[in-house]
Amino acid sequence: MIEELELLSNPKSRVAEAVKTIRTNLEFSSADHGNKKIMLTSTVPAEGKSFITACLAQSYAALGKKVLIIDCDLRRGRQYEIFGISNSKGLSNVLISDLEGVKIETIKTKIKGVYLLPGGTVPPNPSELLESQKMKLVVEMLEDDYDILLFDCPPVIGLSDSLIVTRYVDTTVVVAAYKTTPREMLKKTVKSLEAVNARIAGVIFNKVPSSNNGYYNKYYNSYYEG
Repeated sequence: MIEELELLSNPKSRVAEAVKTIRTNLEFSSADHGNKKIMLTSTVPAEGKSFITACLAQSYAALGKKVLIIDCDLRRGRQYEIFGISNSKGLSNVLISDLEGVKIETIKTKIKGVYLLPGGTVPPNPSELLESQKMKLVVEMLEDDYDILLFDCPPVIGLSDSLIVTRYVDTTVVVAAYKTTPREMLKKTVKSLEAVNARIAGVIFNKVPSSNNGYYNKYYNSYYEG
């Protein structure tokens, strides 16, 4: 999967331009309060959220920033697949360990400036781990070492995991699949995030045909209303 990220190596490619647009909009939306900790979620599985997260990490790293992806999908995380690394140890393993005096080990990916903390061993209680005091401590420990933290979270519908993670981040982005994500479900996702006071930066419409507007995906600084 890491070969797909090489699409960004050409700064003039459609993918690179689209991801740069996402990054730029996030930077403008954070002018007053900062967006160091950014969460990406979706409505349902298979909307391209994890790939967008990886692309965004590479885009930030291209600016010389040190970026960490934290795979918070402790059930079906796939960042390890995208970067071709082991998932034997990761966030879940950290959350059940003794953190006192310990430095959290992350993995340096093949992309310069991009680091990864994979999901790790699938636990029986993902929501409880994410809601624990240890998760708060982990975030505090990691944010001192990186310029940008990207939280790749599970879909909102049917799970509480992403709603829990909103308390640790500065802003939230929702990924939706063009002409695939049901409008009513997307609206339900936004309302669920608003109910926990998440600051929503916008919605990324992924998988937009290039014939429509020249982009692989497109960022909108608003979300469905009405």
